[in-house]
This record gives sequence, C-alpha cells and structure tokens, in this order.
Amino acid sequence: MNTFDIIVIGAGHAGLEACFANANIGLKVCLITLKEEGIGSCPCNPSVGGPAKGIVTCEIDALGGMQGYATQENMLQIKILNESKGAGVQALRAQIDKIKYGKWFLKKVKEHKKITLLIDEVLDLCIKNTNGNKKIEGVLCKKNGILKAKCVVITSGTYMNPLTFSGTNFKKQGPLVESINNENKVNIENCEGSFFLSENLQKHGLKMIRLKTGTPPRIFKKSIDFSVLEEQLGTKKQLSFVHYKPKYIPFKKQEKCFLTYTNENTHKIIRENLNKSPMYSGLIKSTGPLYCPSIEDKVTRFSEKIRHQLFIEPESLSLDTYYLQGFSTALPYDIQEKMVKSIKGLENSQIQRYAYAIEYDAIIPTQLYPTLETKLISNLYFAGQVNGTSGYEEAAGQGILAGINAGLKAKGKKELVLKRNESYIGVMIDDITTKGVTDPYRLLTSRAEFRLFLRNDNAQERLIKYGYEIGLVKKEVYKKYQQDQKIIQTTIEFLKQNSLNKKLIKKYGLSCHSLFQLLKNPKVKLKEILSKKKIEKIPKTLIEKIEILVKYEGYIKSQQKNIERIEKFQNISLQQITDYKPIKNLSLEAISKLNKIKPLSLEQAQRIPGITSCDIINIKFFLDKQKKENKK
Repeated sequence: MNTFDIIVIGAGHAGLEACFANANIGLKVCLITLKEEGIGSCPCNPSVGGPAKGIVTCEIDALGGMQGYATQENMLQIKILNESKGAGVQALRAQIDKIKYGKWFLKKVKEHKKITLLIDEVLDLCIKNTNGNKKIEGVLCKKNGILKAKCVVITSGTYMNPLTFSGTNFKKQGPLVESINNENKVNIENCEGSFFLSENLQKHGLKMIRLKTGTPPRIFKKSIDFSVLEEQLGTKKQLSFVHYKPKYIPFKKQEKCFLTYTNENTHKIIRENLNKSPMYSGLIKSTGPLYCPSIEDKVTRFSEKIRHQLFIEPESLSLDTYYLQGFSTALPYDIQEKMVKSIKGLENSQIQRYAYAIEYDAIIPTQLYPTLETKLISNLYFAGQVNGTSGYEEAAGQGILAGINAGLKAKGKKELVLKRNESYIGVMIDDITTKGVTDPYRLLTSRAEFRLFLRNDNAQERLIKYGYEIGLVKKEVYKKYQQDQKIIQTTIEFLKQNSLNKKLIKKYGLSCHSLFQLLKNPKVKLKEILSKKKIEKIPKTLIEKIEILVKYEGYIKSQQKNIERIEKFQNISLQQITDYKPIKNLSLEAISKLNKIKPLSLEQAQRIPGITSCDIINIKFFLDKQKKENKK
C-alpha cells in the first residue's frame, strides 16, 4: 500500500499550489487528477490578476508559491489597472498563454522528485472514527485502490457532479480541456467529472451546496475585424508578480487585446430568447456568480444600460482563437451565433467553441476552520472553487494556505492563519469560513477594510516572514529582501534628515523643511530630488515603494491605529469554548451560529452575521469571569 505525507486531489490552480507547498519543503506528495491535460488548465479567462486578485498572486509569491512564476514565464501581455488611482486599488493583470501555462506546470510536476502524479478518480475517503472523533487516513481510488496519507487536501474545482448546459441540452461532464498534440493540432476534449466523491463526502457528514459558473464562446482570429475594435495595450513598464529575480516581457513583444461592446440589437436577441436560457427556463436551479454574471443576467439586471463592454483577448500563440470576455452564456448555439454576429467587429465571425454553463457541487465553507481544515474530519482540507469561490487567483491563494497547513499538521507544528489586515488571502478565507457563500465568491478591493495596507508593492513585507519560517522561501530570497528593506529605511532616513538645496528651493519654495516633506507632494518624484549618483544606487523596484511609504504616511499611520484596536480582539482566543450554551444572555440564534462557526477569536466572532455587540460583551464577560475563577 502506497503511503504519502500529503495527498492532493485535483491539479488546478489550488491543487498545484497545495502540492508544491509541500513538495518544496521535502514532504512526499501524491497529486491525483482525472486527466493529465487538465493540469494547470484555464477553462475560462486566460489571464491572471486584476483588482485584489493581482495582489493575491503577489502574496502567493511572497509566501513562496508558484502562480507568479508560472505567469511571468507564460505572459502575453501585462498591465497596471487603476494606475491613475491610489496605491490601495492598483493591481497587475497579465494575459497568459494558456497552453504553455499548463505545459509549464506539467513539466514542473513530472520533474519534482517528491511528487507522484496519478491519473485516477478518488471515490471515497478513508476515515478513522474514534469515539465520534473523525480523522482522515487516506483515500480510495478507482484504479490505484487505497492510498494512505497524514493529511489530504481536496481541490476538486468544478468537477464534483458537474453538468454542462447549452440551451435545453445538458451533459454529465466537467469543463472542456484543450491541448496541442504532436502534430501541432488542437484537441478539445470533454473532461470526465467526479460522480462518487460528493455523495460520499455527504455520507461522512459534510454539507454541500450547488453552484453554477460559465464561459463565453471562442472566436477564430481570422474571422474578427480588428480594424474597427479599440486596442487595449499593456503598460510600458517593467512589471511582474515575482519579487526575486523577476522577468519582464518587452512592451513591443506584448500581444494586443481589444475592446468592443454589445448593442441594442444584441440585447433584443437575448431578451427574445430568454426562455431558451437554462438559467431562466428553470433547468439550472443553482446560483451563479454575482460579480461575473452571464450576458443574459447583465441585460436583464441592468436593463437601463444600452451597451456592455466586451474584451477580445488572445488565448495562446499556439491557438488561432480569441476569448470573448464578458459574454458568458448558456443560450443555444444558433442564438449564440446571432448574438455574436450582432457585435461590432464580429459580424463575420466564426465560433470555434460555443459558450456553456456548468453546475457543480461545492462544500459549505463555514464547515472549515480559517486554516481550511474541516471541523468535522481532522487532517482533511479543502481549497479553491470547491469552497464556493471563483477565479484562478482565489483558488491558488486558498491552495497555498491549505497546503502549508496540511504540511504543518503532518509535521505536528502550529498551523498558519492569515489575518484580514495582512493579506487578501486572509480576507477571503475569513469571509467564506465566517459568513459562508450564497453564490461563487469573488475577491474585491471593497471587501478589505485596510486595503491601503494590502498593496502590490508590500506583499513581501507582509508575508515573506511566514514563507521563510515554513521553508518555502529560500535563504537567498530572504537575504535579498532584508537588503532591500535596509535600502528603503536608509533612503527614508536620508530624506528626513536633509533639507532642500538652492535648486529645489528655487523650484518648490521654502514650504517644506525636509526632502521627506517635499516628497509628500503628489507631483514630486524621488528621482527629481535626489542626486543622480544617489538615485542610481536604489533599485528601480524600490523607488516606487519608497514614494508610496512617504506619500501615504499619514493614511498608513491612521489605518495602523485602527488595526491595533482590532488586534486587541484578535488576541482574545475563543478556542477554549466548546459550547456557547452556558454563556448567559446569548440569544438562541447567537448560540446556534457560534457553535456552528466555532470562531477562533473574539474578533472573528463579531463578524458572524447576526452576532450583536451585546453578544460580544457577554462572551467577553464570560471569559473574564472564567479567568478570575482560574486564578483562585
């Protein structure tokens, strides 16, 4: 019987991060997936990043993860979003070559000595039940039988009980998978689903939810009239999600994306055929993503809008197709043809692959601790879309944390919980494990209370210490980070201690007493106030960091005070409370929710929907009383 430290089920964005988070620290990992071609696949948008999401990719890299490296090795274009706005909402977004991306990950998996790749289906979990305490010990596979492990991470994505829909037609299958064969031809294959695991998870006591997502049509490049479309270019800067030895794609080599719009005719076709959409006919009863709706939902929910943006984006240099972002639908093929041909630039278009919706099983994420371990079955972790989220970045962020914690648990070490004020990963996991989901969860900058602290430029400052302590961040990477911090602090100290010279006084006046105060001016750049000799000693990647720290100093200090207030509650642990019934003056609703969520701290408890300030006071009073009694 094969025995591993960690078993990871699923090789999408979550599964790969969980896999490498353990293999890269020397643990023996078994990665199980249904199809080799599905490893690192991008069944939806061929891009990484975006508002909040791009910061997650930077956070993954700071922790020692893979997504940033995979992206920079396979980029077609990269840009800064919201560049004209503040640092707290700016984000990187890269268009990737989805075929190369998958091949890159497959190569890494096969080369790693600590990873065993199995193409198989997991049917059930092997669980030991000791006096009602359940603990996972392995999995049962269709081909390979029983495999043993200390911990198991499930990252099944949309593959549990999947159904794909186009009009009234539906099929029992997972997302379509594309690959390039030896003759350089495109293979589009139906990927099998997992049709036993979900039922068995429920038998073991876990509760499930049915969710839905979708994908738009792919259009043949030769059939698109690019001359009438708005060009969407990358940013003329050296940009990467990677902190240590980043690679850049030259602006001239970046692929172009394009912008077009729906119109009244498009909307008319959709409205006239709503009854043929499985979402509106009642065929699909599950909930779709609120913040990435189908085109039918957009036209219906925002009826006052005369047009909707559509981005036309390349999928791969190996493919002759473009992705029609913003046009997800499940209408029948003949209607899709009419809809697409009604759009400017696509009048003569040919569809390579029609859009479809997919319905799948996910677990209710309030059954998880913030470590992503299940409360019901110890040593069992879940990550990615199976937790009710959407997006590659959200999946990868959960994957690396679930992987890290599975590895720490296997080693008998304390697990890692990321706070809301130190990462978007922490915001997301706290949201889903505390509040649950009703539709596929998507990260937004508005979900973070302290987004000025959660920026692209400071992901290392926030998280590298964890990655280094765990062993995912190598010594040379951490040493380079420390050197960079020294340069930043030395430069800021220099700015504070030095006043304006005659040239700067003539240009800016005497309103500023120091270079530090002068740099607070939004229009002033660091290179304008330091000598050429001094500015050349500062790496380009650090110049922007220094400017942000100086210009936003007041705002950052203000948020820091708010964080310190919250941390008082974060430090009050509730792990010793096994049952909230004995606490006086709590409502039945509060007792029920607290016993269900099992918050780790008083700060987490106050974010549970329905928990009032009075409930928090009563819990604090109960803890204080217990503390006094224990001292007697």
